[in-house]
Amino acid sequence: MSSARDDILSAVRRASSAKRAADNSANDIATGGPILPARAQGIPGELRNRFCEMARFAGATVEIVADRDRVPGAIAAYLSREAPGDRLVLASDPQIVSLPWGATPRLQVRPGLPLADDTASVTGAVAGIAETGSLLVASGAATANALHVLCETHIVLLRAQDMRGSYEEALAMLGAKMPRAATFITGPSRTADIEKTPQIGVHGPKRLHILLIDG
Repeated sequence: MSSARDDILSAVRRASSAKRAADNSANDIATGGPILPARAQGIPGELRNRFCEMARFAGATVEIVADRDRVPGAIAAYLSREAPGDRLVLASDPQIVSLPWGATPRLQVRPGLPLADDTASVTGAVAGIAETGSLLVASGAATANALHVLCETHIVLLRAQDMRGSYEEALAMLGAKMPRAATFITGPSRTADIEKTPQIGVHGPKRLHILLIDG
């Protein structure tokens, strides 16, 4: 009797799932694209504020800086407060390497791949997603994917002009040529696989610090 009941319920679930998929497809066709939730919509200022709120809710820290020249000083202050060490491994992106690191001589910076004793990395981001406070990052010749996952502290530079409301709008920024790896990051790494107890930093960075460059 139980088997027959399970079969009926499974059939109902499959039918309901198929109907939802058909309805979503019909809506996409009718509107020319996916239907975005309200939190993925808004003017730039609203999206920026929502991104900051959602990113902090996910466990990241967010700091707004007025322009690129203030980034090294902001990172030095952050490391003094929150993370041990002054060593930084940078993505080889010219936009990051060319920052005025000499203004903060206490920081030891080098571009390249993270080594075993590197505890903090600095990368850029393709986009910030206001809907969930997530970041879209991508690997490339200047940014090894290891920089996103191997160091305990991941510092991400996000330009305000690269803020998007939804995942779909962020993915569109990748263009036709997809990178080898594109990843959505929402807060620091966490898992509850071990006895259902939340653990931070098991599969990736313990800290995610986002510098939102507003200038």
